Amino acid sequence: MALNLRQKHTDCIIRMLNLNQQLNSSTATANEEVYKILIYDKFCQDILSPLIHVKDLRKHGVTLYFLIDKERQPINDDVPAVYFVRPSQRNVQRIISDASRGLYNSFHLNFSSSIPRPLLEELATGTLSSDSIQRVGKVFDQYMEFVTLDENLFSLADKNCYVQLNDPSAGDKEIEEIVERIVSGLFCVLATLAVVPVIRCPSGGPAEMVASLLDQRLRDHLLAKNNLFTEGGNFSSSLQRTILCLFDRNFELSVAIQHDFRYKPLVHDVLGLRLNRLNVQGEKGGMKSFELDRLDPFWVANGSLQFPGVANEIETQLNKYKKDVDDVNRRTGGNAGAEFDGTDLIGNTKHLMSAVNSLPELTERKKVIDKHTNIATVLLGEIKERSLDSYATKESDMMVRGGIDRSELIAVLKGKGTKMDKLRFAIMYLISTESLPPSEVEIVESALREFEVDTSAFQYVKKIKALNISLASASSASRSNIVDWAERLYGQSISAVTAGVKNLLSSDHQLALTRTVDALMEGRPNPEIESYLVFDPRAPKSSSGSSSSHLRGPFKEAIVFMIGGGNYVEYGSLQDLAQRQQPVKHIIYGTTEILTGGEFVEQLAALGQKMGLGSSSSGVGPVP
Repeated sequence: MALNLRQKHTDCIIRMLNLNQQLNSSTATANEEVYKILIYDKFCQDILSPLIHVKDLRKHGVTLYFLIDKERQPINDDVPAVYFVRPSQRNVQRIISDASRGLYNSFHLNFSSSIPRPLLEELATGTLSSDSIQRVGKVFDQYMEFVTLDENLFSLADKNCYVQLNDPSAGDKEIEEIVERIVSGLFCVLATLAVVPVIRCPSGGPAEMVASLLDQRLRDHLLAKNNLFTEGGNFSSSLQRTILCLFDRNFELSVAIQHDFRYKPLVHDVLGLRLNRLNVQGEKGGMKSFELDRLDPFWVANGSLQFPGVANEIETQLNKYKKDVDDVNRRTGGNAGAEFDGTDLIGNTKHLMSAVNSLPELTERKKVIDKHTNIATVLLGEIKERSLDSYATKESDMMVRGGIDRSELIAVLKGKGTKMDKLRFAIMYLISTESLPPSEVEIVESALREFEVDTSAFQYVKKIKALNISLASASSASRSNIVDWAERLYGQSISAVTAGVKNLLSSDHQLALTRTVDALMEGRPNPEIESYLVFDPRAPKSSSGSSSSHLRGPFKEAIVFMIGGGNYVEYGSLQDLAQRQQPVKHIIYGTTEILTGGEFVEQLAALGQKMGLGSSSSGVGPVP
């Protein structure tokens, strides 16, 4: 059965809203309707937002909903309060305060991940001492500490993870805390899907650290008689298992920085799509808010098209809509070319009823067309003002050709575009060109300084690239010394940086990530994945971590997770890969956080500044 993360995550939320009762399979609601109040924190609000709308809350008996930090008045009616919050000391103290004040008659507490024992004891002690423990109905660990944005897309919403993992001043304790958070989030995803995967990752760096700890966490959990995973038995065939492929962002830096001209990545990068919502300038002034999710057929069907193709599709659908309206008007005696509003319907009863029945569908189609016309118009304005089409084309050419003519390079850096556009282009030039004389680099830096661009991010990538070249050319004896120095300078993930140097220079349009996932799912001998580690939580401990495991594929289902920030470019590429396979395979893509190219470059800039590189300017600021 194909993994459907969105559906399973939604089912878990609905069950929680119905006081964790067994739901009626035909109506997806509780057998007995109970009115209730919903209390959540900001993080859990973000979990709910892409999956549950206000009408869905009402359907499941939620009459009021509040943020936990908001001052609230007591409600004396016999209405239970459903809490959905992260297991933090602050939230526990607020729950104790609410219970002691008697805000609600009964409290149903749901934590987004497993609540640590000390916090559970603090909750028990606090409610007991305030004589309010009888108000606490039940306490649940929900294992939902992740945000599902699409059928096959999720994020742990863990901000600035790339900076934290690559910070040269980060100690072992800080790194372990980050790895622990990532493992906790991935465990929640796997528990929601009820799958125990075979885990594959490159050796070294955060990917191996996460894989090792997740493997141990799953092993420990599977020892319990009543565990969260409902799969039966030890499957001998990999076709019945899911593969979890872990990568570190340094595996392929360019994808996180480049400009892309496809609709979904463009909307996210340029207009700031967040939690499937978008705010853009309306045609008559003022801001308009749009939802872009699976309920929008145009977004689903055309999200992977290049922008010109999207513009053509909008025109095609608008012409079809007008033709259908004219057809209805003609059959009912109305005026051809009139806007269809249902007021000009005359004629025989049969045609009248047909037209009335088609009104909701035509109205909905017009609403979707208007929405995407508005979005495309705003996008087109940005594209023209910043020459985004030129940036996307030239960056793609650079990655294929391995460079660009100096005259073209300078023309772009001195042409249209924001400071961030120019910085991203300069970094892409640095990544794509195998060997650059210092004079060429100085020309780029000079052009950036001319436009008062902070070059911290550029300097940071330059340092990483210089290190890669040193490692490639060094003798085996001196290489270990360079690695020792690099570990101290660049933090924990340097082995992943150096191992992924060949991926900085992609020779074709297929992403290195997509190519590697394809190889891992196929399971055929391939030098690119020969050194990848294997962890199987269902196998004896002795066989995990070795590259000689018997479970090498092929796999029909995969979860691909990018540590340090992902994007819609990689998500789209992996979905294209899944659809190209015969039979069609299933790939879920997840990341620590979804980042635009600009947001990721800001993290590179923050690392550059921590190392004393670059120049400060108002153009590109560091991550707070």
